[in-house]
Amino acid sequence: MTEILFQQIQQFYDGASGLWEQIWGEHMHHGYYGSDGQQAPDRYQAQIDLIEALLNWARVGEAGEILDVGCGIGGSSLNLAQRFQAAVTGITLSPVQVQRARERAAQAGLTTQAEFQVANALAMPFTDNRFDLVWSLESGEHMPDKAQFLQECYRVLRPGGTLILATWCHRPTHIQPLTVDEQQLLAAIYRVYCLPGVLSLPEYTAIAQRLELQNLRTADWSTAVAPFWDQVIDSAWKPAAIWGLLQAGWTTIQGAFALGLMQSGYRRGLIRYGVLTATKHH
Repeated sequence: MTEILFQQIQQFYDGASGLWEQIWGEHMHHGYYGSDGQQAPDRYQAQIDLIEALLNWARVGEAGEILDVGCGIGGSSLNLAQRFQAAVTGITLSPVQVQRARERAAQAGLTTQAEFQVANALAMPFTDNRFDLVWSLESGEHMPDKAQFLQECYRVLRPGGTLILATWCHRPTHIQPLTVDEQQLLAAIYRVYCLPGVLSLPEYTAIAQRLELQNLRTADWSTAVAPFWDQVIDSAWKPAAIWGLLQAGWTTIQGAFALGLMQSGYRRGLIRYGVLTATKHH
């Protein structure tokens, strides 16, 4: 089942990444609209603001070697490479994304600083204790085994290094279990975006607590990022986007129709945006 899922994820991003970049840009993640969600930066700036907000929140001052887990076409990787004058390694399941990320690194003059490869985040091809910063921006939701994923992030993190995880979640369920209606909405989102399922932020916290991590902090940033889906939906109905969807094929078209599912999930309080940071003990 896992191999089939990984193939679906690869095919989804192989098919959709070119259109996303054409319509939206190199960052394949939410934007940040202020802690109250009321700021109104343009969509590109909002995505840069999210990177900035995460680094500030996690108190990352410097990093010599960085791993970007689920790097897309290199948006965060190149930003981090320039920001910290660091060596950044990006991994993704999509060969199309790797190729485009390498092209973008060359265009930015960052070939010696940023490298990209196809790799499985549940079995990373890196030695233990290698990276100063392990950065996972909206890739955790694709992982079929969240505990194994966090274990791998922990393994490759250098003692004293920082983990930053931002991921799609569902609401906490310890007081009120998910209703049938909520389960159906989540199932529809999972199907379209090739997700094996998401967890609540308290469940991620519990996994992280089983690792020897220090300074563990989490937060729910749903309010700050939810306006993103309104902007994406607005952009999806422009002529260039519609034409691109028709060329990109059915999987990408389904992804576009599902934008409203994510918007609805946020409005209902079902979809949450969880952030987690911690450091590895010395």
